[in-house]
Amino acid sequence: MQPADPGEVTLLLRQISEGDSHAADRLIPLVLHELRRLARSQLRNERPDHTLQPTALVNEAYIRLVSDRARTWQSRAHFIGVSASVMRRILVDYARRKRALKRSGFIRSTLNMDTEPGAALTDLQAEELLALNVALDQLQEMSPRQRQVVELRYFGGLSSEEAAEVLHVSPITVKRDWLAAKIWLKGQLRRQTVD
Repeated sequence: MQPADPGEVTLLLRQISEGDSHAADRLIPLVLHELRRLARSQLRNERPDHTLQPTALVNEAYIRLVSDRARTWQSRAHFIGVSASVMRRILVDYARRKRALKRSGFIRSTLNMDTEPGAALTDLQAEELLALNVALDQLQEMSPRQRQVVELRYFGGLSSEEAAEVLHVSPITVKRDWLAAKIWLKGQLRRQTVD
């Protein structure tokens, strides 16, 4: 499949921001392939039978993205980067719900686990996802740009050049931030598992 023309995607994103409801209908075929790739990337560490499949994750994220009329889209890369962030938040919300259900005692044998959002996450996967989210929140306090680089590179699958375009910095800056953030996050995640 041929990638969408970045200029056409950017134009449609601007039209969506300006309230053109028909632009959203024209946008989805242009970005669907990339959003599905993103969703598969987001779900790669989840169980294969996770109740939230890539298509459902794409649908939920897309609805949130195009309904955000206050956002001004800079480019296709910006849209993909924000999409990655939204998908991560959706997965974190599902993990939190699973934890809350487990702690409240609501999960029981009569509950249909196949239809409960996020229920197929193992306890370990849910905890790891929440630990990563806590670490990313801490990284946000220290270096917002590094957190953005992690979301764009790891969750969004963007190259250093694409992330640099979104962040308006040089690709070498993105590479340095990416390396520093990975080292810091690994240390934080090790520390969280020890505590």
